[in-house]
Amino acid sequence: MQAFKSFTGMVAPLDRANVDTDQIIPKQFLKAVVRTGLKKGLFIDWRLNPDGTENKDFALNKPRYHGASILVARNNFGCGSSREHAVWALDDAGFRAVIAPEFADIFHNNCLKNGFLPITLPANEVEHIFRATGDYEAYRLTIDLEKQTVSDDFGWTAQFEIEPFQKKCLLEGLDDVALTLAHEDRILAYEKAHPLPHRFE
Repeated sequence: MQAFKSFTGMVAPLDRANVDTDQIIPKQFLKAVVRTGLKKGLFIDWRLNPDGTENKDFALNKPRYHGASILVARNNFGCGSSREHAVWALDDAGFRAVIAPEFADIFHNNCLKNGFLPITLPANEVEHIFRATGDYEAYRLTIDLEKQTVSDDFGWTAQFEIEPFQKKCLLEGLDDVALTLAHEDRILAYEKAHPLPHRFE
């Protein structure tokens, strides 16, 4: 997976709590087994009106937030059913991180396994970001995973926590397959010492 390094990106606000995975990517888009092309289904029930026209009141449709790579949301983001496609859809739409006061556990884990950073900050810090996205055009944040900080261009900084092993995997771009292949020599040695029995047709 792609390593997560420090980056600066524009922020888009999703001022809703309890955003579940079916709202992030509805079930009809789960037929795909690839990670590309899913952005068309991202928040589709909110992005589009019932007649298929664009909902101009939805934040992510507003021109000022086009090109955002950081999403800020409210409590319990990613709740509901377990679907990795929710993370894939956010990534396919250009997001690299989401900031919220709280995440559903399975969604949080899926993010980390796919090189996508979920940042948990106190509610007052999240509120600061929401206010700033309204006050400043093209409001940007810099995320430094090594230092575990989020900062803006106006002197505001917040610290976030991440488990050390998860941090290492993100920084080095190590998914479960890569972690397994790091022990390839031992795996090959075991297979050589324990050959499969011959099959007879």
